[in-house]
Amino acid sequence: MNFSAIDRRKFLRGSGIALALPWLETFAPKVRAARRPNQRKRLACFYLPDGVPMPLEKDPSFKEWSWFPHGSGKDFKFTKCMETLEPLRNDLTVLSGLSHPAVRHVHGHRNADQFLTGANTGAMDDQYQNSISLDQVFAAQVGGHTRHASLVMSTDGGTGSPRGAHTLSYNAQGRPIPAEHKPKRIFDMLFVKSGPNAARRLALSKSALDDLLEDANSLNRSLSKNDQETLADYLQSVRDTEVKVEKAKRWLNIPIPKVDTDHLELDVTPEDSRNFLRTMYELIYLAFKTDTTRTATYQLGRENGVGISDYLARAVGYRGAHSLSHETKKPGGYKNFGTYCRFINEELGRFASRLKATSEPGGEGSMLDNTALFFGSASSAFHLSRNYPLILMGGRNMGFKHGQYLKFGQGNDKQQATSGISSDAGWRGEMNYTELPLSNLYLTMLHKLGVEAKSFAGSTETLSEV
Repeated sequence: MNFSAIDRRKFLRGSGIALALPWLETFAPKVRAARRPNQRKRLACFYLPDGVPMPLEKDPSFKEWSWFPHGSGKDFKFTKCMETLEPLRNDLTVLSGLSHPAVRHVHGHRNADQFLTGANTGAMDDQYQNSISLDQVFAAQVGGHTRHASLVMSTDGGTGSPRGAHTLSYNAQGRPIPAEHKPKRIFDMLFVKSGPNAARRLALSKSALDDLLEDANSLNRSLSKNDQETLADYLQSVRDTEVKVEKAKRWLNIPIPKVDTDHLELDVTPEDSRNFLRTMYELIYLAFKTDTTRTATYQLGRENGVGISDYLARAVGYRGAHSLSHETKKPGGYKNFGTYCRFINEELGRFASRLKATSEPGGEGSMLDNTALFFGSASSAFHLSRNYPLILMGGRNMGFKHGQYLKFGQGNDKQQATSGISSDAGWRGEMNYTELPLSNLYLTMLHKLGVEAKSFAGSTETLSEV
C-alpha cells in the first residue's frame, strides 16, 4: 500500500504544518470508481436572537417588512426582509407555526439554550437541566469519519450561562459545548501542527500557504486537469479566508462596556462586523469542503443584546441589534429592524450560494444538495416564544422538498396572533391558536440525514410536507 499517496490525498505538507485537502478524484480508490459516488451528508444550524419584525396587517410596514412571506405553499412572495434569498427560492423552505411546547410561556430571551434541544429546562435556575442538541445527535453518527466531530461557533464564544447561552450545542448529558469565536483559532483547526514551531509560524503575518506551495506544485503534476482546477480554487479560497481572518482580529478587540452601548462611540466600522460574519461562514465552508467536519453550529448572537454580537447591526448603520426589536413603534422602526434582518438573510444566502456553486467532492450535485442548512430564532415578535421564524435550505439529495412556505398549526394563518406587540407583557398572553412541536421537524431532519431515531425531545411524529 502506498502510504505516501494516501497521506498526500489528505494533506499538503509544509515546514512544520499541513493543510487538509479537498477530495481529489485522482487519488480516489479504484473500488470507489466502480460504485456510486460517495454522498456525504452535512448539517449546519444557525441562530438569530431577539426575534424578527412582525407588524400588524393594518400597519403600513406589513407589506414590505413583515418577516414571514405573504401567501403560502408554492405561491408565496418574499418581503424586503427576505427578498435577497429569491435566487435560492427553489432550494429553501420557510416554516411557521412551529415552537417548543415546553417554553411557549417563557420569555424569548431565555430560550436560545433550548433551540436545538427542545428541552424543558425547568422554571427555576436551580432546576436547570438541558438535553442533547440536534447537531450532536447527528455528529454522534458521522463524527467518526472526520477529524472534528463537530464545529461549534458563536459570535461571543464560550458557553455563556444557563438561559443566557453563547452556544447552540449540548452533549448527551445536556452540558453546553463551548463555542469558538476566534476566526484565527478556527482557521488553525484546518491545519495539522506537526512541528514544535507550527503555532508560532501560523501566527505570523506571512501566509501559511507560502510554506506549502512547493508541495502543492509537486502534487499538481500528478493531478488530472479537473483536480488541478479544484486545488487552485481551494488554495485561493484558503488564502482569501486567511486575509479575512487577519481583518477579523480587529473585531475581537472591541471593548465590551458595562454600560448602555447605545450612548457610546465604539471603535467599530460596518466593514468589521460584516467581514467577521462572512469570515465565520467561510470557515464553515472550508471545513465542509475538506471534510474536516460534517456538522456545524453558529449562534450569531446572544439574547438580550449582551456581548459583542449586538454590534453586528453596525454593518447596516445601527448601533445595536437588540434595541431595534424594542423600537418598532417609532417612525421607521419596522423598516430599521427589517433592514437588519435583510442583512442577516443576505449573508446566509451568500453562504448557501457558495455551497450551491461548488460541486460535491466525489459525489453528485452541489455541496448544497448534500448539506442541510437550518436557520431560525426561538422567539418571534417582541420575544414571544412562539411561531419561530425558520428557514430550511439545501439537502435536495437527502429528499428535502423546497420552494415552499409551510404553515403549521391552526388559528394563525395570517401570522397575526403574535404581531404588533411592543412590550414584554405580550409573552405572558394566552394562546387561542395551536402550533406544532418544532421537534417534529427535527425528527424529520434526522431521518433524512440518515439517523434512525425513533424520537427527539419527546416528538415521535414527522412532517411529511418537508
